[in-house]
Amino acid sequence: MKTLKTLALLTTLALFTVSCNNNATPEVKTVEMEQPELSSEKQLDPNATYAKAEFGIEGMTCAMGCAKTIEKKIARMEGVKSATVDFDNRLAMVEYDNAKVTPSSLEEAVVSVADTYSVKDMKTVDAFSTEQACAADCKMACCSDKKSGD
Repeated sequence: MKTLKTLALLTTLALFTVSCNNNATPEVKTVEMEQPELSSEKQLDPNATYAKAEFGIEGMTCAMGCAKTIEKKIARMEGVKSATVDFDNRLAMVEYDNAKVTPSSLEEAVVSVADTYSVKDMKTVDAFSTEQACAADCKMACCSDKKSGD
């Protein structure tokens, strides 16, 4: 019986030694992949006609997870100049190229983030409701283009 145990122990040790002694090192191949060029800024068409849309978004439960996700989705759309989603007011404000973006495509973008989101009261506006009106004597750069049309 002692001989049988010794033989079994030696066989087990031999199996571990042979199976764990894999000296072959795997060949690691590196593949050089072309990195897409990332532009830090969107290319906007200087000749485009931009419109502003404001609409409510229902179904948001948080500022970071919901509002920021929707804002990023809209901002990445081709033809969108700017997008802001205000969680507190449940309001989205988007400036977009009329030729590339439509109000219905904005609504589709919001709904595609999650089925719980819905758009209400979409309207095209001249100025966002959060923008301050310029006083008659305002000399700030942001007001100069608004007064030139007067």
